[in-house]
Amino acid sequence: MNDSQSLRGFLAMVERDYPEELLRIKVPVRTHLDMTSLVFELDQAGKSPVVVYENVEGHTMPVVTNIAGSRKLLAACLGVAQPDLPSAFRERCQKYIPCETVDKAPWQEVVIEGDQVDLSKLPIPTHFSVDAAPYVTAGQLTARDPLTGVDTTGFHRFMLTGKNRLGVSLHSRRRMYEFHKRAEEKGESLPAAITLGIHPLHYMGSMVFAYPPHVRKFEIIGGLFGEPYRLAKTGVQDLEVPAGAEIIIEGEILANVHEPEGPFSEFTGYASYRSTQNVFVAHRVRMRKDAMFHSVASGMSQDHILVSCVTREGEILNTLRRNLPGVIAVHVPHRTCGAFLAIIKMKKSSQGEPQQAIMAALGTEFYTKYIIVVDEDVDIFDMNDVMWAVATRVKAEKDIVFIPGSKGAILDPTSDPETFTVTKMGIDATRPLGKDFAERLTISPEQRERVRGILHAAGVNL
Repeated sequence: MNDSQSLRGFLAMVERDYPEELLRIKVPVRTHLDMTSLVFELDQAGKSPVVVYENVEGHTMPVVTNIAGSRKLLAACLGVAQPDLPSAFRERCQKYIPCETVDKAPWQEVVIEGDQVDLSKLPIPTHFSVDAAPYVTAGQLTARDPLTGVDTTGFHRFMLTGKNRLGVSLHSRRRMYEFHKRAEEKGESLPAAITLGIHPLHYMGSMVFAYPPHVRKFEIIGGLFGEPYRLAKTGVQDLEVPAGAEIIIEGEILANVHEPEGPFSEFTGYASYRSTQNVFVAHRVRMRKDAMFHSVASGMSQDHILVSCVTREGEILNTLRRNLPGVIAVHVPHRTCGAFLAIIKMKKSSQGEPQQAIMAALGTEFYTKYIIVVDEDVDIFDMNDVMWAVATRVKAEKDIVFIPGSKGAILDPTSDPETFTVTKMGIDATRPLGKDFAERLTISPEQRERVRGILHAAGVNL
């Protein structure tokens, strides 16, 4: 089978083209804390390679993590330069390509059913000491709308609670939450499948939120690949999942059953006790005979957050470009949880445009609660530059707006615990038009190159 759309295809590309971005750990590691804390240690050193744990204590299956922790590798998956990543994502995820269904998939090689199902045999990590149990974090949940039959796929956290039982939270309150609600209204559980071991482009495509209700997420992912996404049928109501996956867990989310789930180390950098407390029961596990377990490092790791940054940048850029041609770029920083802050760079042609950009951006993605708009001379990937603009170009009484009672993220610790609303804020950090304003100090590229040569001659390499 062609593995170009698989996790293996991605690993082969990294090993061939970016060997310095692949780290194989051969010494023994534990599922308890080791794997995620190692990713954070690398991050502290400014490194974010794909990590393959080849020797996991008590298990024969290797674990792959941090596949989406590098803008360089995500850009390579799309074949573009890093600065073009959000724009390329924005354009391609709007080119829906019908899927291709194949008869055979490598994950059909091993089948475990009924009483033989024991999810504890998988090398499921405990990510932080606060976690209530080991958590499957790279599980892509797939199910169909009980009314329309259109399927969706996306990340959800799964807490190991028994041999065939996983606690799951549908806290994003998006399509999957609605599908389960509609099934419950009919008195039925929701048939579902969990996919483990995917290509980063599937990861990225699954994070798209704004798309027509008749479109399949798999068609969006196909648009990112630039070819039909290859799927194969499971044994759960013929649900289709990626043919290139490593492991498939087939089962259902129970109707009207709620059990404790959490706390879990969430993307906010806090332990999250908020959960919809749903329950997934596994009836069957299928996998490759040499399957790899895919895990996403939890908490504020780039593996957990970076794709959210890129997809939100693309979504906001897509909205703004419709009416504001002066918008140049959007950045959602990893350090602000990949969600809560967006920085917009624009060439302002008239007063009021930054305020229009603020309103449009806040209306695009409800997780985002702070917007900063800056001029074209500001580097939006440098928070020092952004905060310099805020410090020197903002008149607080006229350039900061507040929008109380806005819908926020359920996992945002500042949101109201009952309504999950927050006060959102927009900051216009652009220079006023048509008025004399202080001139920014600059050093030309030619002069920078000259002094670099002087420093190099002095033995200083930057």
